[in-house]
Amino acid sequence: MLSQQDTLGPTGRPLPNFPSPPRLTAHGPARIIAMCNQKGGVGKTTTTINLGAALAEYGRKVLVVDFDPQGALSAGLGVRSNELDETVYNLLVERGHDIHKVIQPSGVDNLDVLPANIDLSAAEVQLVGEVAREMILARVLRPVEDEYDVILIDCQPSLGLLTVNALTASHGVIIPLECEFFAMRGVALLVETIDKVTDRLNPRLEIDGILATMYDGRTLHSRDVVRSVVDHFGDKVFHTTINRTVKFPDATLAAEPITKYASSHGAAEAYRQLARELIARGDAA
Repeated sequence: MLSQQDTLGPTGRPLPNFPSPPRLTAHGPARIIAMCNQKGGVGKTTTTINLGAALAEYGRKVLVVDFDPQGALSAGLGVRSNELDETVYNLLVERGHDIHKVIQPSGVDNLDVLPANIDLSAAEVQLVGEVAREMILARVLRPVEDEYDVILIDCQPSLGLLTVNALTASHGVIIPLECEFFAMRGVALLVETIDKVTDRLNPRLEIDGILATMYDGRTLHSRDVVRSVVDHFGDKVFHTTINRTVKFPDATLAAEPITKYASSHGAAEAYRQLARELIARGDAA
């Protein structure tokens, strides 16, 4: 009979017991993590919001960066970014703005938001002619790196200049991967892009983990996809998986993380487990 320590998780590996982390006595410097996948609809924004909120529950001071012109992350945390005079766009393309004045509270303790709106869609064109254009987000974040423990960047679904900026500013990458075979096809291209950024722009960059999202353990398809990802990427795949549930769109409509909207729901517990796993790996300690 398997002990709790040896219970097989959805990934087909023994599921470790990730303990609740000790509280921090001081904050910073931040580990910056890009939430990246060029395919849309895989759970990047949902994971950024809910992993950020779960880390905040464990006493980490977290900044989430909305780096998608759709502004879904900002909206998902109740920030009306379309009504703001200053967003991350202004910090990227204009001098003289104070990032502290642009950062917004989220309504969740220890969790702040650097908002975005449709203006950000113009940044990619405007930055093309800039010197060291891939490093502008790193410059923007530098004044607050020592004030947070974790900075999570919600990337847009592309491998353009904004995403390259996010990768260049980051220490690590989390790749949310929908449990569909077609979703796996783009991961090789993404990993190739990450390798190029590591080689040419940011040698500290590494893949923190691949996260299986929209998992449905009742279907053979979901189980096969997860096992296939583990076969390809091994220990880079998180033990934690995120199940498909209607609670996520409900929480988005309420403009709250799932950890606050439905605190005892299995999806909230999954993101808490992901936070513990990330901290146990040393990527958000």
